Amino acid sequence: MLIPLPGLSNAGHAAIALLSFAVIMWATEAAHLAVTSLIILFIQPIIGVGSFENAVIGFANPILFLMIGGFIMAEAIRQSGLAQRLTYSLLSKLGTSPSRGLFVSVFSTGILSAWIENVVAFAMLLPIIKEIVLLMGCSGADKGKSNYAKAMILGASFGSLAGGFGTEIGTAPNLMAAAYTGIPFVNWMVFGFPLAFILMFVIWKFLGRIFPSEVEGIVGGNATLTKKLDKLGSITKNEKISIVILLFTISLWVTTNFTGINSYSVALIGAVLFLFSGIITWKDAQKNVDWGLIIFFGGALSLGAAILNTGAAAWLIQDLLALMGNDPSTMAIMLVLMVIAVCITQVMSNIALSAILIPLSVTLANAQGLAVGTYAVPVAIACSLSFMLPMADPTVAMAYGSGYVNIKEIFKAGLPLVIIGIIATIIVLLTIAKPFLV
Repeated sequence: MLIPLPGLSNAGHAAIALLSFAVIMWATEAAHLAVTSLIILFIQPIIGVGSFENAVIGFANPILFLMIGGFIMAEAIRQSGLAQRLTYSLLSKLGTSPSRGLFVSVFSTGILSAWIENVVAFAMLLPIIKEIVLLMGCSGADKGKSNYAKAMILGASFGSLAGGFGTEIGTAPNLMAAAYTGIPFVNWMVFGFPLAFILMFVIWKFLGRIFPSEVEGIVGGNATLTKKLDKLGSITKNEKISIVILLFTISLWVTTNFTGINSYSVALIGAVLFLFSGIITWKDAQKNVDWGLIIFFGGALSLGAAILNTGAAAWLIQDLLALMGNDPSTMAIMLVLMVIAVCITQVMSNIALSAILIPLSVTLANAQGLAVGTYAVPVAIACSLSFMLPMADPTVAMAYGSGYVNIKEIFKAGLPLVIIGIIATIIVLLTIAKPFLV
């Protein structure tokens, strides 16, 4: 018998029950992740969460088209040969050790993600990461048998999330916080980039320890890289076209505030340009889009929308804040809001979550006479500390989809990094950032 929760509607009760079911199914992998997402769709009208028409709204979320565009662009870059050339050039300059390869994985995606969507940054560099894994001589990587491959794929995923903290355009929650607080772009960078680089450094070192490499470096060392570069010869026509399309697409992402073209449209523009140029055919493109991953993420977004629309999310937040008493400290409120955001963002769209929490954070700060960004900024960052589960963020889902790593390993690596991320954020915001929160 279900115990009624005071102040929560019948639909809200059903949404929380569905959330519990989904988390158990996804965590245990009792069925394929996409199958659980399909269940989430048809079960909502049956148990009274909402209509089927509302349930499938998650599949209209633009983030899915960002993922599709990213998949197509990544495959085009791989087929053009540009990924190989960039990989060999990077490693010839930075070194051939596993640690240097992991550094490339974390910091290249992280720095790129500060300026463009983390999903696209990850998707564009995914072919390079796979190439490095092959060069290192990892065996059984796509069957989850290589520690080094696990570190590399999670390094890119987690690095892209951390790098997004660097600027206001790095993540959607950052943009929402900037819209509500009016924090100038440069002000955000003053504290955003130190936090991003701290977390990227921690990710680099931590993953190297939790997944100790079974390989010693690139087989054949620098001689292998030299042979590979010589074999590639001069840059080809397809590589030149790919560079032009890639730079044009990146320029559109960086200038979205000026052009008015959103980042989701830009991903599709880039994908279509690669298709029209002949770098990739539609047959190749559709084979290399992980449609199961798209269905899985669409279901996760549908669940998040159900939690939001039934009032279950607001009920959870208000109830937890009420437990803090009448006069909690600034740090206590900051910590509780971040923990709430981190927990819910693992199973809910961080955009929807930030839409709930950031206005509440601004109201709390104003009521206490604090700088408007005191709570909104840490909440925005916490909404993107999506390290623990594949449904938390498309990059983590794509890392899982590679086959290199399983859910238990993602959680094992992600939980400590979330805790470190919360601590590092609070320290940076109470020191470096304090004068810049407006």
